[in-house]
Amino acid sequence: MLDFATTAFVSILFLVDPPGTVPAFMALTGHYSPERRRRTALVASAVATGTLMAFAAIGNVVFRQLGLTLPAFQIAGGLILFLVALDMIRAQRLTQEDPEEMKEGEGAADVAVAPLAIPMLAGPAALSTVAVLMAQANDTAQASLVFLAIALTGLICYVTLRLAEPIQKRMGTTGVHILGRVLGLVLAGIAVQFVLNGLHAANLIPKPAAG
Repeated sequence: MLDFATTAFVSILFLVDPPGTVPAFMALTGHYSPERRRRTALVASAVATGTLMAFAAIGNVVFRQLGLTLPAFQIAGGLILFLVALDMIRAQRLTQEDPEEMKEGEGAADVAVAPLAIPMLAGPAALSTVAVLMAQANDTAQASLVFLAIALTGLICYVTLRLAEPIQKRMGTTGVHILGRVLGLVLAGIAVQFVLNGLHAANLIPKPAAG
């Protein structure tokens, strides 16, 4: 139970990557008043959390209707995670931040929902991961842990975005990139484990040995 809870929380938190969103948040809200910036942080975090929870609740139903099996989704989710991890290791966020969306967002009246909440916080990799985690949950307790991990991640997002300005001043762009590389390395390991679990579930390889 503890291993599942740790994997759920770490994978969701690292994928959402609140510190990595700080530079984009500051760029998009640089002309906002402090009050409006706080409101933007709250709305973005709430929308991202709600989107992840909704996908966790109904994602697997949708995939079953499409005829997707758990092993296929585990492998696909792991590959997407790995691509995001590579972006983080290279100090990029190409799989979450689209340059065109960023450009449009700079001129938008409110950037909280798009592009901040979706896809910067609740991106494709995070959405697929919560669905995989829900599919792997063996009982109601483990399913509840996934929702708890999403809620805690949402809270961390809000705190991080509220403190975006001092975080950026203290860490700088280099510090954010270093942290992202470390988180990306851990995430790459989680991604590979997802793929191995999917291959085992499809009876293509023996059960991966526990570390």
